[in-house]
Amino acid sequence: MKKLNIALAAVLITLATGCSKTSGVGGAAGDATPETLRVNAQFAKDLKLDDAQDFEDAKRGFIAKPAGKILAANGGVLKDFDAYNFLEGKAADTVNPSLWRHAQLNANYGLFKVTDGVYQLRGFDMANMTIIEGKTGWILVDPLTAPETSSAALAFARQHLGNKPVTAVVLTHAHVDHFGGVLGVVTPKEVAERKIPIVAPAGFMEEATSENIMVGTAMARRSLYQFGRDLPRDAKGNVDNGLGKDVAYGAIGIIAPTWLIYKPTQQTELDGVNFVFHNVPGAECPAEMTFSIPDKKLYDGAENLGQQMHNLLPVRGAKVRDALRWSNYMDQALEQTKDAQIYIASHNWPVWGNTNIKKLITMHRDVYKYTHDQTVRLINAGNTPREIADIVQLPKSLSGYFGARGYYGDIRHNVKAVYQFYLGAYDGNPANLNPLPPQASAKKYLELIGGSHKAVASAQTAFNNGEYRWAAELLNQAVFGDPSNKAAKELLAKTYDQMGYMAEAATWRNSYLTAALELRNGPPPNVVSEASMIQMLLQTPVERFLEAMAAGLNGPDAEGKDLKVNLVLTDLKESYVLWIENSVLHFKNGEPAADANATLTLTKEIFVKMIAGTAGVKDTLLSDDLKIGGSKIDLVRFFGLIDKAPGTFAIVTK
Repeated sequence: MKKLNIALAAVLITLATGCSKTSGVGGAAGDATPETLRVNAQFAKDLKLDDAQDFEDAKRGFIAKPAGKILAANGGVLKDFDAYNFLEGKAADTVNPSLWRHAQLNANYGLFKVTDGVYQLRGFDMANMTIIEGKTGWILVDPLTAPETSSAALAFARQHLGNKPVTAVVLTHAHVDHFGGVLGVVTPKEVAERKIPIVAPAGFMEEATSENIMVGTAMARRSLYQFGRDLPRDAKGNVDNGLGKDVAYGAIGIIAPTWLIYKPTQQTELDGVNFVFHNVPGAECPAEMTFSIPDKKLYDGAENLGQQMHNLLPVRGAKVRDALRWSNYMDQALEQTKDAQIYIASHNWPVWGNTNIKKLITMHRDVYKYTHDQTVRLINAGNTPREIADIVQLPKSLSGYFGARGYYGDIRHNVKAVYQFYLGAYDGNPANLNPLPPQASAKKYLELIGGSHKAVASAQTAFNNGEYRWAAELLNQAVFGDPSNKAAKELLAKTYDQMGYMAEAATWRNSYLTAALELRNGPPPNVVSEASMIQMLLQTPVERFLEAMAAGLNGPDAEGKDLKVNLVLTDLKESYVLWIENSVLHFKNGEPAADANATLTLTKEIFVKMIAGTAGVKDTLLSDDLKIGGSKIDLVRFFGLIDKAPGTFAIVTK
């Protein structure tokens, strides 16, 4: 792991370029095996895949479809509108037929009229952007992940609906796929000059920035598995993400809200339209709200409610979500929608008719409540997370409803989240209090088995018998215990192929198939550049950076070190004292310390650029806004103790 340094010559904070790429084994994804075909055929037999209502709803109100591609500033493709054209007809052998159906539904992209004065742009990004006509312009809800996609979506809407100004922006919650594109639809200057309301739930800025700073490196890396960024768009690769199609890994921005919703229910008017906001924190997102527009009999459930079971703990990682609170919010939503005739959300397609809306909400309420209650029952009976995951199954009354099936979340993963919510990750077995690390454990198992070649031979038998879970467990030991065994890597990749082909959850499919891809080719050369997040980082409180910096201190290297640094941010008229004590980095807001080893004086913009790795010579050596006082050597020593985590660390190999 590289260090975060300030070089004497350029006074630059350098970023790690990532770990070396693991050599892969080559090869390509295989075809579906007889066992995979059998499992997928059973799904097709058990479900009414020809139910047409969802397809009618997904196409209802269609106005126009975009064509071509949306490109990033560097020329990379963020969105190819033709990428999912293969999703036609009967499910491919290599895709779970239930997921294929859901993927076809999400492939209905373009501009749609929901009702008079309400439109949705779907498929420009993983989320939806909603347009609500006000008296003088458009109120935009959830402006996507990146300004490249949100600006393209807005331009497409203006092409077909007229060139109206943006008069308000509603950010339903603090996940980046709903606010990261805000700078593509409004600018901070416009917001200030035209006094455009930016409406968001209380706690929005804190949650939006904290999640992406503290463990953003690990979460971004793991997101490639969840969203299948590097998979081909075909029947052996990425077919869907559950919530929608591609995530746009473009630039990310943010604008601080000018109007926060604090109360459980709060009425307000935006550009002549009456809104009733409902605060629903601590379920899908720590800061989230839904809303009603009574005059249109319309309810927007944000991301608390979509056309699939959500996850209580994403495979990319996040704070564990409260299933019981989520279920209670659904109960409240039944009352909030008693007069609603139209339901829209941050993802997927709408629902029309009060009876259908009530059914959607009721099913989701009971999925989360059933998951919670049955997990707790089995916890109290002494079952462990892995055991509970194999026991709990939804009753037919819930599992038969497509709108609550596990296309994004999965009940086997969700019950583990409930367990973790109450008891933590430890399962109570003392053998798991202090187990060996994976590599050390794997080597011991291989010694016991008689070598990795015997493990591979046994795994091949399991693979041939369709026992993919056992084959994967055994081969994982072989790959970790003997990284040079290419046969183990290739068979594990083939095993993950089949597990991906059978998965109903798009997130599980993407995870399995990305694992197979990386076993064959090694980790990716890049994940998400901090430079692409510069606009959001500039709005992030300084304390979040300092917290992350403290979490990056290399404790063993810092042992016995006694260093103190002043950080003075001239544009904010703020200063912080940073010091190392007992191998811990502390900081406090206050006047510069007289006994500091060094003082770094600069603007927040330069500080952020240095952290993001975009600061150039003009920002540092030639800038009048950056000065160093005291010992430059001690300043370098101080920052040299801070690790910069590589964003491309290995996951399925070591």
